Amino acid sequence: MKDQADKLRKVVNDLKLKQFPAAQNLSIKSKTARIITITSGKGGVGKTNISVNLAIALSELGLRVIILDADFGLANIDVLFGIIPKFTLADMIHGKRNIFEILSDGPNNIKFISGGSGVEDLVKLDKNNLEEFLKNISLLDKIADVIIIDTGAGLSDNVMSFIMAADEVLLVTTPEPTSITDAYALIKMISNRDRQKIIKLIVNRSENEKEAKDILDRLCLVADKFLGLDLYPLGYIPQDDSIIKAVKQQEPFSLSYPRSHASKHIREIARKLVETDQGYTEPASDAGVKSFMRKLINFIKA
Repeated sequence: MKDQADKLRKVVNDLKLKQFPAAQNLSIKSKTARIITITSGKGGVGKTNISVNLAIALSELGLRVIILDADFGLANIDVLFGIIPKFTLADMIHGKRNIFEILSDGPNNIKFISGGSGVEDLVKLDKNNLEEFLKNISLLDKIADVIIIDTGAGLSDNVMSFIMAADEVLLVTTPEPTSITDAYALIKMISNRDRQKIIKLIVNRSENEKEAKDILDRLCLVADKFLGLDLYPLGYIPQDDSIIKAVKQQEPFSLSYPRSHASKHIREIARKLVETDQGYTEPASDAGVKSFMRKLINFIKA
């Protein structure tokens, strides 16, 4: 076990030096990664596309980013990257691979992890194997500044577990009435469980700024009036043909069409996420990916 631990530490150092060069001069306040869950009240709102392109925009700002594809039923991160991962989180859960073997290389020094069969397998581990898993995955804190969790859509127990375990939630909606209604239903469920949870809003596929602002204002107003909850609007992604073209090319739109309106807006959202402290506070000493996984397992078991 000691030899394996030494090997993993060496791999951590190599990754920090070689595979995240943009972050070498970055002043990092926290020793743990910032955990951000991106979710939606219903499917088909472009949540995964936002996860991928937001990760790229954060990477361009000098942050080291890892995406965990937690949409186990319809994992799409690898599809949007055009990359087939060799291994998944399930391989590590079952002790077949370590954390660095299941990391896949994406563009712009981004790493991603395919969820595989699902985190439900975690609750089946005995105490020793669970602790080994947590020790293994906690190494991500050493090589990442931000870990983006791309969840499934909807109000299922699995999705809620990921939401409640994360430091903050980015909720994606579209102008469609059903999407807005489902977004509010998800906000209500979150507030019933944790009124302190930080929820940030993004409107996707908006026709214009006024439409997006109206939706953001409406959601913030009803959440404040009926739930006593503060929401934090991050911005919007406009309807843009370049997004459709990029998906067909299996490439992120921010790389295929960097000058498009959609790319401009995703970069603005990334800057706002980093430069403002909308409800965000520095993680506690027990925060980070290990704490996230412990909380996730507890929520799944509950």
